[in-house]
Amino acid sequence: MLDKKQKADYDLLGKTNRIVEQTTITGNIVCAADLRLDGELIGDITCKGKIVLGPKSKVEGNIICKNIDIEGKFNGKLVVEELLGIKKTAKISGEVTVGKLAIEPGAIFEASCEMRNS
Repeated sequence: MLDKKQKADYDLLGKTNRIVEQTTITGNIVCAADLRLDGELIGDITCKGKIVLGPKSKVEGNIICKNIDIEGKFNGKLVVEELLGIKKTAKISGEVTVGKLAIEPGAIFEASCEMRNS
């Protein structure tokens, strides 16, 4: 039988928060489910799930998450518990702390990077 925390996590499976293109948010985002951002954010994200920053996304701020794929632009401090996937269209600058790192050829990675064991 599932306890309340496990049931809450189970209820969020397959649910994704979406911020579409031509949307600009100034402020912070806190979410338990996955997040896909195709717009612009000036602020911080704290996410217990996976984040996808689409190819037209732009983030100025800090991100703390479990996993993230970046296709757009990111500038700030990034802390990823597990896997950071950097796609060929990505441009990243700032400070990065990750468990695992995967960078596609063509990506721009201008950040200090610290790798930690989970």
